[in-house]
Amino acid sequence: MFASFINLSYPIQALIATLFTWAITACGASVVFLFKKVNKSVLDAMLGFAAGVMIAATFFSLLSPAIEMAESLKMIPWLIVSLGFLGGGILLYIGDKVFDILLKRTNKDTAQKNSLKRSIMLIASITLHNIPEGMAIGVAFGSIAYGIEGATISAAIMLALGIGIQNFPEGSAVSLPLRREGMSRTKAFLFGNLSGIVEPISAVIGAILVLKVQVLLPILLSFAGGAMIYVVVQELIPESQTNKKKDLMALFTILGFIVMMIFDVALG
Repeated sequence: MFASFINLSYPIQALIATLFTWAITACGASVVFLFKKVNKSVLDAMLGFAAGVMIAATFFSLLSPAIEMAESLKMIPWLIVSLGFLGGGILLYIGDKVFDILLKRTNKDTAQKNSLKRSIMLIASITLHNIPEGMAIGVAFGSIAYGIEGATISAAIMLALGIGIQNFPEGSAVSLPLRREGMSRTKAFLFGNLSGIVEPISAVIGAILVLKVQVLLPILLSFAGGAMIYVVVQELIPESQTNKKKDLMALFTILGFIVMMIFDVALG
């Protein structure tokens, strides 16, 4: 089976690898089905946990690799990462304002409007985060053809495995907060699942355009990081802190950070 895999073209290898990472995202999103009825405190704790996961993913999965890639590509790391990070935040800020304008034209009450906006921003930020991850896997497989140092089939597979496993808490980070916003378990699962579908698509693109995409990856990674932090600071943490047990919700945010950090650091 492995022999058949390595004989495939690099874009197909990248596609298969990221179908695996997408499947793990779906597994993480399916956690929402484990809860039949959840009280507000538990849902707020899930929201805080998701915030911690996203903060850790921003640094360990996005900013740190972006800095390393920028250095290896002879760029100015602090400048490239700062511009990308700021760009991601500005994009979500603009999206925030656009949502406000559009929602004013609806007949929904204020609570419903805020809930809808949070849901859309959460899905958008995680989806943005998955695009550069998929491209990174595609680049890892595509680089093998060029004999780039460190580019081996085993290294590419391990990268896909690491990203796949860390996608489990990310899938939960989408579906659980959506459930918190009142969405049905099935819809929350579907949106959590769909947030990972961009990985196979971007992986194939990355494998095909490997040399050109490498230059863009540091910017894309930091861009996704800025978008994620905007959502965490603007929506997730403030909402989790509406709970009476604010200190406990903060601990769940720390716990989420630790879990994601372990996945990222242990799996490299």
